[in-house]
Amino acid sequence: MKIKIFSELDNQEALETVAKLLVETYNFEVVVEYIGKILDHNSFNNKRKQYDAWKLVEIYGEKRRMNEYLLLIVEGDIYASGLNYIFGLAWQGVAVVSTHRLRQEFYGQSPDRQIFIERLVKEAVHEVGHLNGLTHCNDRRCVMAFSNWIGDTDYKSWTLCQKCKSKLGKLRAQ
Repeated sequence: MKIKIFSELDNQEALETVAKLLVETYNFEVVVEYIGKILDHNSFNNKRKQYDAWKLVEIYGEKRRMNEYLLLIVEGDIYASGLNYIFGLAWQGVAVVSTHRLRQEFYGQSPDRQIFIERLVKEAVHEVGHLNGLTHCNDRRCVMAFSNWIGDTDYKSWTLCQKCKSKLGKLRAQ
């Protein structure tokens, strides 16, 4: 299996860190492509001023090859039906992660490169976990724990807990 990262984010350090930790966690080949613009009017909701993550997954699902997961890293704010916002979403081989609410600036604070990269890694590893069949974990320190707000993301680790590592091994053995 291969993970292809399509990114709007022009931050080499962040993308390399994400790629490195995805390889470490899932042992897949990871390829990063900065493609400029992922978000467009087809997925934008004018009333909400946000992008519909389900539409992005649907659009890029048609571009996905067999034996390949796509991870879209976008800069716009995203949502899923029934939720005010989401940090990411994964479905049928395509995951999307938004950097919009991962930045300290969104919360009125000074930029912090390290916090931003840590948050991005956690959300990327989390969403790729879903692509691998993992569900949300009750262990709040596990990367597969659900993040209801940025404090949840900050609290959890970027790694899988022992239970999720075991579950991943069983899923791969099937």
